[in-house]
Amino acid sequence: MYKICLVEDEENLNNLIKSYLERENYEVVNFYNGNDAIDYVGNEVHLWILDIMLGDNVTGYDIIKKIRETDKDVPVIFTSARDQDIDKIIGLELGSDDYITKPYSSKELVLRVGRIIERVYKNVTRVKEYETYKIDEDKRICLDIEKEINLTTLEFDLLLLFINHKNKSFSRDDILKYIWGDDYFGSDRVVDDLVRRLRKKMPKLHIGTIYGFGYRLS
Repeated sequence: MYKICLVEDEENLNNLIKSYLERENYEVVNFYNGNDAIDYVGNEVHLWILDIMLGDNVTGYDIIKKIRETDKDVPVIFTSARDQDIDKIIGLELGSDDYITKPYSSKELVLRVGRIIERVYKNVTRVKEYETYKIDEDKRICLDIEKEINLTTLEFDLLLLFINHKNKSFSRDDILKYIWGDDYFGSDRVVDDLVRRLRKKMPKLHIGTIYGFGYRLS
């Protein structure tokens, strides 16, 4: 699943775009201000959507400069209420891939996102490494020194959650919603059972228990 970071200070528009992107099966991390977005830079992201003019003292230009300090290649789309050539030129000079002027159609933005994702990642195999494990996200295969580990769908989903968010703490409720969805009704003990099974199959995963809260992969 491709992760998109959306930075837009108009809350209604932000939530609308997020819902459209999620319908296309993107994972969306959304921010309503620039400072929170800058704090997130450094996490794995496949595409950023940045509003240029934000409500705090941070602009989209500030954010892309911070992004480019650690990642020269991740695609960036700028959005702006100002249809001015100078904004587009500055955006391109800072390393943006596209520019869309407000008001715009959410469907159009999603189409542009899809084109960029396909262009940048269509020939990229997404393989993560951890200890001696190799995890292929697209093929949903996990190897330990070339020997395949037989994981269930839920176990692999949990593995991806941890691998893609190392050192982040997840509550049992967070894991429930991610793995089973918002419609799940039942005991959160299913999370403990799933973690136990993953630990047994992949003992070199450093999954720490946060007592009374949840889990974290370090």
